[in-house]
Amino acid sequence: MAPPRNVVKIAVQMSDAIPQLIQLDQAKPLATVLKEVCDTWSLTHPEHYALQFADGHRKYITENDLKAQQLLSRLQNASREGCCEVLRNLVPLASDMTFAQEVISRDGLQKLSTIIENGDDLGEMLALGLRAFLELMEHGVVSWETLSISFVRKVVSYVNMNLMDASVQPLALRLLESVTLSSPTLGQLVKSEVPLDRLLVHLQVMNQQLQTKAMALLTALLQGASPAERKDMLDCLWKKNLRQFIYKNIIHSAAPMGDEMAHHLYVLQALTLGLLEPRMRTPLDPYSQEQREQLQALRQAAFEPDGESLGTGLSADRRRSLCVREFRKLGFSNSSPAQDLERVPPGLLALDNMLYFSRHAPSAYSRFVLENSSREDKHECPFARSSIQLTVLLCELLHVGEPCSETAQDFSPMFFSQDHSFHELFCVAIQLLNKTWKEMRATQEDFDKVMQVVREQLARTLALKPTSLELFRTKVNALTYGEVLRLRQTERLHQEGTLAPPILELREKLKPELMGLIRQQRLLRLCEGMLFRKISSRRRQDKLWFCCLSPNHKVLQYGDVEEGANPPTLESLTEQLPVADIRALLMGKDCPHVREKGSGKQNKDLYELAFSISYDHGEEEAYLNFIAPSKRDFYLWTDGLSALLGSTMGSEQTRLDLEQLLTMETKLRLLELENVPIPEHPPPVPPPPTNFNFCYDYSMTEP
Repeated sequence: MAPPRNVVKIAVQMSDAIPQLIQLDQAKPLATVLKEVCDTWSLTHPEHYALQFADGHRKYITENDLKAQQLLSRLQNASREGCCEVLRNLVPLASDMTFAQEVISRDGLQKLSTIIENGDDLGEMLALGLRAFLELMEHGVVSWETLSISFVRKVVSYVNMNLMDASVQPLALRLLESVTLSSPTLGQLVKSEVPLDRLLVHLQVMNQQLQTKAMALLTALLQGASPAERKDMLDCLWKKNLRQFIYKNIIHSAAPMGDEMAHHLYVLQALTLGLLEPRMRTPLDPYSQEQREQLQALRQAAFEPDGESLGTGLSADRRRSLCVREFRKLGFSNSSPAQDLERVPPGLLALDNMLYFSRHAPSAYSRFVLENSSREDKHECPFARSSIQLTVLLCELLHVGEPCSETAQDFSPMFFSQDHSFHELFCVAIQLLNKTWKEMRATQEDFDKVMQVVREQLARTLALKPTSLELFRTKVNALTYGEVLRLRQTERLHQEGTLAPPILELREKLKPELMGLIRQQRLLRLCEGMLFRKISSRRRQDKLWFCCLSPNHKVLQYGDVEEGANPPTLESLTEQLPVADIRALLMGKDCPHVREKGSGKQNKDLYELAFSISYDHGEEEAYLNFIAPSKRDFYLWTDGLSALLGSTMGSEQTRLDLEQLLTMETKLRLLELENVPIPEHPPPVPPPPTNFNFCYDYSMTEP
């Protein structure tokens, strides 16, 4: 072991005297030799020693060497209490790599394994021995594969004992976990010696540390098993209600879950979902009788719910043509459904999902298929195509078939609330897709856009870690297409820094000025004027009239206009309404000219475009009634009249215009600060100086 630079310097200084002082005697213990050196040179607790051999070879002895030698020599001949004391000193030092190497080089592991195998004390001494052994092995200096079979079996016996010190079994489980992950041969021994029932007993003990280590060994055994063995083991565990116990007593435990347990639950979830990988990687076989029958069952569940074939009495060609048409209605893209399911992934897993949905939610399945069959071809949501793509999406979100991460803790509590969590999740997701399809008013060309929105809905909801499928269903259905758009906009603003406190303060200061610009634009639009149609009692819209605001904003001028004529001049408009006489602006159902028209669809359209002005006409109240040509014109005129009357412009168009102007103006103001981080809070103002004697005196004339 090469010494540090300062040790070399000390060795050089002592090298002339040490060979003359001591000829190293191999019969003397190292501690005795070091004591003689210290006594001769009056060294008090030196950190390093240099010993010169007779052949000129120099060996450097560190304090770790001395400690390791002293502890191991005491451990060899000490009593039970003395061994416990030595082990208490050894455990905290064993985490140091240099010290661990010195202990291992002096057969320290062999001495510790003897203590563990003898099992003379099943309490504190055994626990300390296991802890020290684990600390030394964690450095990786010695391979776990070097452990003897008898040693591993002895540790296994501690795990299988019913009455055992609470501090021993977690350490024994931790040791067996490391053995299983590092040595396939010894892992098979652990698997054969530790029954699953015993691990389940440890999991049911209300000891969080013991539960965590038992779960760690369980996941290690599952990772080391072959796919077939893993499936058998998981089936056995599920039959013994492991899932229910984890859900009730670990996930919903009063004590907070540790990071290690979260990681092991993630591994268990990943391994369980990994059982779906063979189905995901297997394409449909068109020559398989079983798979053809499954496809026919899928079709019959949608179009023959009572089990009565619609093709009874028809020729074979007619029945075949009918089946092809029904498979098309189911949403298969090809004339043969097998061609759609040849793609891997998702392969047969997509067919499994569709069958599960048709059997466990038959009413929702029939409603999905028949509802889309009755829509126009371009607006129907294809069930089969959606199911295939959605299965791929769920496999990506849940990382089906991917290797387990060594550090991830991202498990879903909902996974442990259902026996068939993946298929149940698909049932919720396919109904969500149909709902989102309708909200987006999508067509076949929008299929990829819909899938992107559904991906975002599912990913956002899974990130919330709902604890049950019902809670997941509630949250994901509340995340509508409109809400997704709003969240996207908010996140974009956050990324641009638009929502930072200084930017929000700047936007608030800009609002009055920009609202003034919008007000001017609305009044200018009123001054330009507009043609409106009159609606008679017979709903004939054959008469036009023109209305505009005078340039001084004091009078509304209006009059009838012939069809096809140019907009009239102000002088030709005979009717006038002073702005000072206007009482109020009425909109929608409050307008007198649509109030008594009933509630038909045409009247509902009029409500959205109708507005009226009430004004004083002598001693009576009169109305000037409008029907705007479009929704935009309705917003512009109602905003303009509101501004004219001194009211707030509250239309949707004003909100959009203000947001656009604010965004543009803010970006222009911050153009020079591009890529410069803006702090959320202003820097603190420094305190005033202690005196102001630095002021310049302008009264003095310069030479």
